[in-house]
Amino acid sequence: MVNIPVKLGSAVESGSDLNFDMLSKKDLAPIRYARIDTKTDKEVAWKDIVKGYEYAKGKYVVITDDDFKKASPEKSKTIDIVQFVKEEEIDPIYYEKPYYLTPDKGAAKSYHLLIKALEETKSVGLAEFMLRNRMHICALKVHEGILLLNQMRYQDEIREVPEIDVKSEKIAPKELQLAVKLIEQLTEKFDAEAFKDTYITELKKVIKAKAAGKDIHIAEPKKATATVKDLMEVLKQSLETKKKTA
Repeated sequence: MVNIPVKLGSAVESGSDLNFDMLSKKDLAPIRYARIDTKTDKEVAWKDIVKGYEYAKGKYVVITDDDFKKASPEKSKTIDIVQFVKEEEIDPIYYEKPYYLTPDKGAAKSYHLLIKALEETKSVGLAEFMLRNRMHICALKVHEGILLLNQMRYQDEIREVPEIDVKSEKIAPKELQLAVKLIEQLTEKFDAEAFKDTYITELKKVIKAKAAGKDIHIAEPKKATATVKDLMEVLKQSLETKKKTA
């Protein structure tokens, strides 16, 4: 077994979120949520709150962080690779959240060796690790010269695919030809920087204007046709629109 000391750090952030306070509609006073003891009707401080498991009606056993570690001490602080697979074998629906893995002190060589081996074999490692008192499965892959840990969902967390009946709809060869042509015209190389969360930016403008007492005029959204009566005509119009904007 090869042990590689690493540090785990989130690979994503939500810096553009807006935080809203809950207010009373009557006087706009902030709403305060209290943690009330159901026996004494008194508020309980966070430091006096513990986790409990109800093993019988109204009876609890207190569970501490040490108890979670005791349940699986060998896995509480390690990321254990159990097998290697080809990345294309993993359906993207299983991916949940990415983390960066960086080498800890003295781990540079073994860390670099794993990176080179994954690149050479074009493989990803499937591993298990504990996070927030729960066991997770994850995929380890190389991303821009470092190890990326992608936390995954378990099979039983994925809902069944809903049943739909679309195969009974007959598609004419010309309709498919036009649809393929439209996709080809709109196909570009993926550029992540080209996509921005403009909704938050526009919402901030609305908030700023409202705080200044200005009237807010919102343009009516374009109405989309709910039912496509002539699919061929719609596809032709889409192609013509693309040609004009190109």
